[in-house]
Amino acid sequence: MGNKPTITSKGRYQLKYRGTQCLNCGHPLDLSDKYCPNCSQANSTKKLTIKDFFDEFFSNIVSYDSKLVKTLSALLIRPGRITRDYVDGKRMSYTNPFRFLLSLAIVYFLIQNFSGNFSEWDKYGVDKQGSPVDFQGPFGLRLDVGEEDREAIKVLDSLQISEQLNHIVIYRDSLILADPKAHFTSLNNLDFRDRFYTKAEFFNTLIRKDTVYTFQDAIRKYEIPESFENKMSFGAAAGFVRASQRPGSFVSSLISKLPFAVFFFLPLFTLFIWLVYIRKKYTYTDHLIFSFHNTSLLFILLIISYLIDSVFNVGSNWIFITIFSLYLLRAMRKFYQQGTFKTIVKYLFLNAIFFTLALFGAVFLLAGNIFTY
Repeated sequence: MGNKPTITSKGRYQLKYRGTQCLNCGHPLDLSDKYCPNCSQANSTKKLTIKDFFDEFFSNIVSYDSKLVKTLSALLIRPGRITRDYVDGKRMSYTNPFRFLLSLAIVYFLIQNFSGNFSEWDKYGVDKQGSPVDFQGPFGLRLDVGEEDREAIKVLDSLQISEQLNHIVIYRDSLILADPKAHFTSLNNLDFRDRFYTKAEFFNTLIRKDTVYTFQDAIRKYEIPESFENKMSFGAAAGFVRASQRPGSFVSSLISKLPFAVFFFLPLFTLFIWLVYIRKKYTYTDHLIFSFHNTSLLFILLIISYLIDSVFNVGSNWIFITIFSLYLLRAMRKFYQQGTFKTIVKYLFLNAIFFTLALFGAVFLLAGNIFTY
């Protein structure tokens, strides 16, 4: 068999502990088999001790570290080559692209979340009744602002913009609260877009001004029909109220979802890569691996940029974004093996698609975070 050891193993892998049947899957084994050829479990009948446990733990770390170093070096100095190796079957030397990208994304966004100190933004929120927190500003907001901002706010106040908007909001709230049932019934005559928006305004007022905390409260108190549209409009209103009360926590919640949003975005973007290179004999999975590898490199550069900015107090993002742009062009050229002109045209097209999808993705993510916050 191919996994017969050439030297005597130590510890629980010694020959005297070998079995003739895999303890995991029951596959028949030879005494010279160090691992089961069917499920890859170690062939050992020895009871696991604390020493054995930690020996395996640290050996796995060393094995992972060696893969990690090789993956990092291949990504940094050989654009496109790591993907070529991986799709050609040379996979044991590198870390799994999906797991590697997920780890990097989580690390990067955790750094952004913890270093951003977004909890400080919560003091700029409004209370439950919509009353500002600290300093009276335009549009009914009170902000803890500097002297220059206060002067700008005074100019806006001199134009009475804040006062007029406040009157509009107060008048709208008074109409809703005068007869909530009748007001809500009148909204059913509107088309869907206006109806959804005005229903959200209606629920916003009830949440801020009345003892309505959940959709069930609205049903019980005002006999609101339990429809999907009404649930969605209530969810939008409730999320917006909570976000306005705790803007810092809202941003922190949004950032925490970004690593997972990346993995919804990349498979969609990869469809366009597949269409652009449809004449090439690559599967969709090959293109997806290419996306994973290059996005991993982007996160590596962003992490490096962040560390440099933190230590030297400079702005280096644009430098690393430029490096990545040139790297991506070279990676496409090396992996897909097409001429420079064709690669540049496809590069520009795919970048346009990328930023368009990213814009729509950001809107959907923001809206989704409001509904679920």
